[in-house]
Amino acid sequence: MRNKVEWRDAKVAELRQIAEDVRYIGFAVDGPVPRFDPGSHSNIRVEIDGEAANRTYTVIPAPPGQIAVAVKLHPQSRGGSRYMWSLEEGQDVRLTLPENRFELSWRAKHYLLLAGGIGITPIYGMAKALVARGASVRVVYAARSRALMAFADELEALLGDRLVLRDNAEGQHIDLAAEFAALPADAECYLCGPIGMLEAAKAAWSAAGRPVSRLRYEVFGDSGLFAEKPFSVEVLNRGTRVAVRSDQSLLDALIGAGVEMIHDCRRGECGLCAVQVLGEGVEIDHRDVFFSAEEKAEGHKMCACVSRLTEGHAVIDVGYRR
Repeated sequence: MRNKVEWRDAKVAELRQIAEDVRYIGFAVDGPVPRFDPGSHSNIRVEIDGEAANRTYTVIPAPPGQIAVAVKLHPQSRGGSRYMWSLEEGQDVRLTLPENRFELSWRAKHYLLLAGGIGITPIYGMAKALVARGASVRVVYAARSRALMAFADELEALLGDRLVLRDNAEGQHIDLAAEFAALPADAECYLCGPIGMLEAAKAAWSAAGRPVSRLRYEVFGDSGLFAEKPFSVEVLNRGTRVAVRSDQSLLDALIGAGVEMIHDCRRGECGLCAVQVLGEGVEIDHRDVFFSAEEKAEGHKMCACVSRLTEGHAVIDVGYRR
């Protein structure tokens, strides 16, 4: 299970648009807010179809006593981003104090920070922290258009020519091989973006002969190849059939049905909620980064927190362990 977290009451203190589809939301928190490092996350209690749920967001630099997030309004939202965009100033919320699973090492002589789309949220905080410490840093930020680049103006002022923007609408993309080839031997790379970007970066990093430990990454879990559709599963040896809504993760559906599940990150990174999918002809929309490309190609394993069946029904083994 997840480590015990501390929930706090808060109120929406500030709302502003920072990109065409991204909103800054600042929360004034009851009680002291401890210092937190870039890459930290908070859970926020949301309401989806009249039911309470938790959604996790990267926290970004905010005034003292506040916790702030930047939320992209996803066209295929499971309800979390729609709820967050519905918030109004002064509205009460519940959230957790930040905790970090995407930490800077502070050991490298040079840092390359790569962001794709809303993946800029942890990278933005990291860039500010590294500049404040006088570290050597380069940021490369790609998005589908310039209008969708949250924090771009602020990062340009902060970094100058150490920031490179890649506007996909103008045919500009990140040249991963060139970026990695230009790095000093002891450099580290931190990346946050969609799964396709991560898989390409992992392959290019390996081809460059660089140490695996110096590529750190995080992905956002809505970056699958298919639109969310409802599906159902039968839990092996339990006699339990569970329906999974299009706006719900398999993990949440299983827990809601009384199936005990071990879980932690909820981002498809730790593998604790991994399940085995039994039978042939079942297509999985892989959104986790825990399993290798070869394991995903086998089509029998997935993390229940982010990956899902494209549709239909399957039998799963929740007691499976890698």
